Amino acid sequence: MARAGTRVVGALLAAVLGAVCLAGCSSTGGKRAEDRAKQAAANGSAVNTPHWTFAMVTHSGAGDTFWDIVQSGAKQAADKDNIKFLYSNSDQANEQSQLVQAAIDQHVDGLIVTLAKPDAMKAVVLKAEKAGIPVITINSGSQESKEFGTLGHIGQDETIAGRAVGDELNKRGKKHALCVLHEQGNVGHEQRCAGAKATFSGTMDNLYVDGTNMPDVQSSVQAKLQADKSIDSVVTLGAPFAATAVKAKAQAGSSAEVDTFDLNAQVAASLKAGAIGFAVDQQPYLQGYEAIDLLWLYRYNGDTLGGGQPVLTGPQIVTKDDAEALLSYTKRGTR
Repeated sequence: MARAGTRVVGALLAAVLGAVCLAGCSSTGGKRAEDRAKQAAANGSAVNTPHWTFAMVTHSGAGDTFWDIVQSGAKQAADKDNIKFLYSNSDQANEQSQLVQAAIDQHVDGLIVTLAKPDAMKAVVLKAEKAGIPVITINSGSQESKEFGTLGHIGQDETIAGRAVGDELNKRGKKHALCVLHEQGNVGHEQRCAGAKATFSGTMDNLYVDGTNMPDVQSSVQAKLQADKSIDSVVTLGAPFAATAVKAKAQAGSSAEVDTFDLNAQVAASLKAGAIGFAVDQQPYLQGYEAIDLLWLYRYNGDTLGGGQPVLTGPQIVTKDDAEALLSYTKRGTR
């Protein structure tokens, strides 16, 4: 009986192996599959589409950790999609425009740009499109993106995000808020503060600071808090500025709550410690990842997303209750 059972199992195994070989063990098919597997293992790509080059040009200044997270998402998607990813940035509008022109001159296969200062970017974006380069905007410029004829916009609507902040301040019983704008001329920053002011039932003042000079940011916020003790909330527009506002609050002897747009590891830790009240996460990793993925889908399959409307990645209000999970994500550079 044992020998008969063995013969049955052996026959079944042979049949299975035979079926597998019929499906994939031809003289060339198996070799191709093996080659594809080796290629995937070597470069991490999940596809065998052409090795296209996509460039991302942002308005980021030096040392802004937000854009590190955007790049993290873009790089991971690029590896998956067999894309060569190029990144460049400048917080000066004319220089950002020049960087886009440089990408056009390199004949890239796709372009991702931010429109923090859209007037300076319109001509070069239109030039890229005329050259046959598909363009996607991320992060800022959702309203202008459609006007410029891009494939779409991925990010958060800054007015909606601002309104969410105003609502959250109301829930917390705040009466006098200070909105700290660290980049003059950035339309997204103006929209954030205006949106917050529109839904906030208390008083909101704008404070313009030089975001490239952190000591100036700290002294400006500190002076404002010392001069007006009625301020009970400081809202910063970027994660690196939240820590500076916390220092300014301490030096001023203020009891104001510090809240912020955007998230990084330091903000997550500060949420857990109670040094920051809440943060508005627009999921920058998702902006970078989806922008690369959408360009790849467009080049490969003619796909678009949004139906002419922005694809929103935020806002998401995060608090101390979310901090533990967020810390694990921020440590790996994805939130």
